[in-house]
Amino acid sequence: MRRIFLVVLGLNLSVALAKAAFGLIAGSVSMVADAVHSGFDSLSNVVGIVALYFAAKPPDPEHPYGHGKIETLGTLVIGAMLLLTAAGIFFEGYQRLVEAVAPEITAVTVGVMVGTLVVNLVVSTYERRKGEEYRSQILIADSQHTKSDVFVSIAVLAGFLAVRLGFPEADPVIAFAIGLLIARMGIRVLYDAARVLTDTMNLPCDMELIRAVVMDVPGVTGYHDFRCRGKPDEILADIHITVGPALPVSRAHEISEVVERRLKEAVPGLAEVVVHIEPDDSP
Repeated sequence: MRRIFLVVLGLNLSVALAKAAFGLIAGSVSMVADAVHSGFDSLSNVVGIVALYFAAKPPDPEHPYGHGKIETLGTLVIGAMLLLTAAGIFFEGYQRLVEAVAPEITAVTVGVMVGTLVVNLVVSTYERRKGEEYRSQILIADSQHTKSDVFVSIAVLAGFLAVRLGFPEADPVIAFAIGLLIARMGIRVLYDAARVLTDTMNLPCDMELIRAVVMDVPGVTGYHDFRCRGKPDEILADIHITVGPALPVSRAHEISEVVERRLKEAVPGLAEVVVHIEPDDSP
């Protein structure tokens, strides 16, 4: 996954530099704001690379459950960065609204925006598909971040059109809209990361699938108290199963191993499941 982030990082840097250079030449605050947004796409890629490096480390005495939540901490950092970016864009938009300087719009600046828009669309699609393939929270979140750049670029182009039609104040207004979009995105990223850190049970643990898998194991008479936590690509779970009270301990243990294996095979992203054995006391 780190290789994916490196590819996306190179593309995002190219897009950000192109927007920044031509935005400054044209004097377009909305285009520069979009460049800042693309630049933070690149910085978020760096955060993702670092987070995935540490998250991949094996369990140790201080982290017996592994380091997987470092990826979620990286997601929190990305969310905070987005909010800071939004604040900066609000400030720049206000300054330009006060100064009321109209940007210089040329075929080159429009061409740059259209070209980078296409690149962002390709990058976000690629990153989302890879995120779904690897069930990576940070990859999927970063793909949404990159995809928002597509809509931001469309908004900038709309601002260019408004300026051409004689409404120069549209450029800082578009910048404000970009700031709101980035702020909303940052809040969403923080919210999703917080749900993981607070062990919210919003994971692909389909209860009907769990029931079907567990009850299909020979020797299992029932189950209860299934719980799962973590993130989509690294789910930790526990479950209580009941077996016949006369079964030998060794046989009950074999049944629990079968339940564990089948659940890991059936539930996407299930990394570990603890199976508790209880005697069936039903009449």
